[in-house]
Amino acid sequence: MTETAPFSIHALELGPMENFVYLIEDSASGRAAVVDPAWEVPEVLALAKKRGLRITDILLTHSHHDHINGIGDVLQVCDAQLHLLKDEARFWGSYLDLPTLHHGGDHIRLGDTDIQVLHTPGHTPGSACYRVGEHLIAGDTLFVFGCGRCDLRGGDAEQMFHTLKDMERTLPHNTIILPGHNYAEKSTSTLGEQVEGNPFMHFDNMRRFVRYRMLYHDKHRHGPYRPVCKGHEMPDDES
Repeated sequence: MTETAPFSIHALELGPMENFVYLIEDSASGRAAVVDPAWEVPEVLALAKKRGLRITDILLTHSHHDHINGIGDVLQVCDAQLHLLKDEARFWGSYLDLPTLHHGGDHIRLGDTDIQVLHTPGHTPGSACYRVGEHLIAGDTLFVFGCGRCDLRGGDAEQMFHTLKDMERTLPHNTIILPGHNYAEKSTSTLGEQVEGNPFMHFDNMRRFVRYRMLYHDKHRHGPYRPVCKGHEMPDDES
């Protein structure tokens, strides 16, 4: 007999930047957490209403405008707690007085659903991923066959290199990646598939990774992202 998961995760693609906004539904309590509320918030609220859910929590992967511009709209109609990493609140300069600031390794309880907070710096200093069962809501840390930019304020390509290596080493390769944007030929993937086909996960040399992320990738690779064979990320003369 297969045990039913205590949660469901619903994805909505919203806004001009192909953002994924996720709604985590706890089956037993009827509670829901919205991850990175932005753009067409009425669609998120309508989905929650359709499923008979109360939005009690807001989870942020990071503080860039395209992931947070709907926070106020949610809070106008929902009595929800806002969750983010303390490092991100400090970088953002907002919500430093929240009682729900987190550190990497913390757990958030949504009814019967356990949500683990992972600190995954690189895109911003306090970027977070949220692990829910076999799923990883990855924000702008890891895309399907891509990763977040490191040339914006707070970005750090060296940190991103170490973050991706840590994810490869510590997370099961059957982990289902739920990215922050719909930039690839498909909307989800497994970590194992990313280890094989994501060029950002092919580098063992940090200097080459930094050069690829900062100077080469955006000039030579265009969406929708597709898998890249290892060894074909960047010509040797670009190293």
